[in-house]
Amino acid sequence: MQITWVTALLNWFQLHQRELPWRQTKDPYAIWVSEIMLQQTRVETVVPYYRRFLERFPTVEHLAKAQIDEVLKLWEGLGYYTRAKNLHRAAQVIQQEYQSVFPRSHSEVLALPGIGDYTAGAIMSIAYGQPFPAIDGNVLRVIARLQLVQKDISLPQTKTEVAAFLKGVFPLEQASDFTQALMELGALVCLPMTPKCTLCPIQVHCQAKQRNMQQELPIKSKKTLPKREKRYLAIIQQGDKILMNKRPMAGLLGGLWEFPGVESKNKQDFVQNFKRQFGLTIIPKVHKLDTSHVFSHRIWEMKVYHSELVSGEVTTAADLHWIPIDQLNTIAIPSAFQKIKDSLLLGGKLC
Repeated sequence: MQITWVTALLNWFQLHQRELPWRQTKDPYAIWVSEIMLQQTRVETVVPYYRRFLERFPTVEHLAKAQIDEVLKLWEGLGYYTRAKNLHRAAQVIQQEYQSVFPRSHSEVLALPGIGDYTAGAIMSIAYGQPFPAIDGNVLRVIARLQLVQKDISLPQTKTEVAAFLKGVFPLEQASDFTQALMELGALVCLPMTPKCTLCPIQVHCQAKQRNMQQELPIKSKKTLPKREKRYLAIIQQGDKILMNKRPMAGLLGGLWEFPGVESKNKQDFVQNFKRQFGLTIIPKVHKLDTSHVFSHRIWEMKVYHSELVSGEVTTAADLHWIPIDQLNTIAIPSAFQKIKDSLLLGGKLC
């Protein structure tokens, strides 16, 4: 009797799975944290952040009681900071509505801030052993090739069909391993551009391989090109302090600290826009460096000027603060500005 692809996959996973810290637990809180961190982030990047996060916030209650600034600081460099803010908000919901006990029903988990179908499925199957698919890019790619799905995997209808297929084959006693095995196969073997078909445990079942269509699948609509934004940033020093701006909690990089800047076409535009936004008149004195940062839907091209503050009052009401340069490492500054911060910390001035 021919072995099923599900059994072959599970056998492979037992032998070849990576040793990852979140695989040593069934704690839904710890698994939730790992799944949120792993969204759009490589495993090797996540591991040290995951360990530090759980060391500081070992339970839902610890996270719920923390200040958001501390949570964001611990997240610094991991990117996509909305994930951290949603983790914090959801922890507070769990504390208030579930007495700090992670909910056990799919509908309750799905209703938490920042949790969508994928994360809810991952928690339910990995932590609770329930047959709920967790469908990410890796899983969609594996199933598209295995089942010869010739539809755009970006479409909700395609994801719904893949979910229905997986629900029909879920091994009820091994739901946790099955979910993780699908993810692992996509991460290690069924790669986007160069699938390692000779190493694949389910290659004899793969319809794409049988038709030599591995490179053609999955079908996915092209992403729109990110918008380029030209920004001018001001480095304004007062003795051993530097002027920093705390961004509004809502929106891009919400709640994080930045060197104050504005979208502008040129230096003159920079001065005018800066006064309009911050109520301060500045003179850009010396062009210190250029840097850039790529977000998911935009690219910031930044020109950094050491600037003189001519007039206007620095007020915390506008979220402007004088921060000692030697304390820049104590506040949450996103990676978009790390090059600037590092330069400042070299001798207390931009080098």
